[in-house]
Amino acid sequence: MNIENKEKELREPEVLQDAEDGGGPAGAAVSEALEEHRLTPAEIEQLKEQAAKASENWAQMLRVAADFENFKKRAARERQEISKYANESLLQKLIPVLDNFDMALAAAGSAQTNTLQSMQAGINMIYQQLRSVLAEAGLEEIDASNKTFDPNLHEAVSQQESAEVPEGKVLQQLRKGYKLRDRLLRPAGVVVARKTG
Repeated sequence: MNIENKEKELREPEVLQDAEDGGGPAGAAVSEALEEHRLTPAEIEQLKEQAAKASENWAQMLRVAADFENFKKRAARERQEISKYANESLLQKLIPVLDNFDMALAAAGSAQTNTLQSMQAGINMIYQQLRSVLAEAGLEEIDASNKTFDPNLHEAVSQQESAEVPEGKVLQQLRKGYKLRDRLLRPAGVVVARKTG
């Protein structure tokens, strides 16, 4: 330890003693500062109340934050479950269609002689049943035949010259298009007419 540090250590207790006794210039300054910052009992009581209120608000904020975290986790779980089982009601309606297809295939494979007309009638019934279920679920067919070509609903596969059909109109629909309510699922594949020559 060097001599300057030793001297400083020896002097510090005197300054502190002077401050405690109120003697010397340092003691007077400390006494003045203490007098200026001395709190009244009412101010101390007010500070205690504010501290209690702050503590209460902090605890409440922690509870709200925990509740919010739990809510976020619960909402995420519910979202996953909804998306996982979103098609349940649609599939329940499609199961009878599958049953009818199974019966039609079994009948076609049996040794019984079925006429072509009865087979066509059965397949047509299944087709109508399937269309009905899909329409109920919001599926809409896009009919492009004889309509003006609309790039929002139609996909031009090719163009073909035509004297009968005006230019820009759909000459032939090759593939049906579908919408789910107002959202396009698949555009209709079409051949668009153009002027001859």
